[in-house]
Amino acid sequence: MDEIRKVNIFANEEANSRTVKKRLKTKLEKAGFTVPAELDAGAELIVCIGGDGSLLTALAALDFPDIPIVGVNTGHLGFFQELRPGGLDEFIFRYKEKQYVIQELKTVKAEMVTDDGATVAKGLNEIVIRGARSHVTQLNIFIGESFIETFRGDGILVASPAGSTAYNYALGGSIVDPRLDLLQVTPIAPINNSAYRSFTSSLLLPPHLSLNVFPEFSRNTLNKDEDILITADGAERTFSHVRQIHIGFSAERVQLLRFAHYDFWNKVKEKLL
Repeated sequence: MDEIRKVNIFANEEANSRTVKKRLKTKLEKAGFTVPAELDAGAELIVCIGGDGSLLTALAALDFPDIPIVGVNTGHLGFFQELRPGGLDEFIFRYKEKQYVIQELKTVKAEMVTDDGATVAKGLNEIVIRGARSHVTQLNIFIGESFIETFRGDGILVASPAGSTAYNYALGGSIVDPRLDLLQVTPIAPINNSAYRSFTSSLLLPPHLSLNVFPEFSRNTLNKDEDILITADGAERTFSHVRQIHIGFSAERVQLLRFAHYDFWNKVKEKLL
């Protein structure tokens, strides 16, 4: 009996993406693959149709599965996307012939400790910490066991190497080659004046060091102003009575399927420079 080879297809709700999904499903089935009606963690591959946001959504929906993922770009930037809608036949041929490589990307994880327990958030690109309302956020920042400062500003972003070209880059952070093993901590609207001193440029951390953040709240604020907003790859959650946030690399890895011609710096030049 022939082995059933399943390929997931995830598409955003845009009309063009839905059309490409239908075409791809037909082509995959003609090539001998099965396309499940719902995302199946037992599939051998995920094809994500849309932009970078769609790919991040698909990864989160499957809790960062241990199977390769490849993107078809029907969005705008498409930094993670490897394919265009006109290249579906070539993609299927190259995939069946194993003419590809896997780019393994690290993910970043935040553990929030509150009065009610601990909660974990994960992202391929970044974790963002800020106040849930439009007030200056005060964060006592430790790198490992070393106290660095009491940061004051809108918040901080902690990016993986893969996420360095996303929100981190928009904030003035550095572009990092994903083959480097480091975390980048970038401030968001830091206050730096004669009264307060907050770091104003990115900090780069080796993989064995984690970031520990202890929110500090004014005694004059109302309880509702003590909420912390945690964003993982654009997915927001609000937490109350946060005592500590621990951020470091996650054990999960994203396996991004790439073809032989892929080069990170060519992609940077094409999309960002």
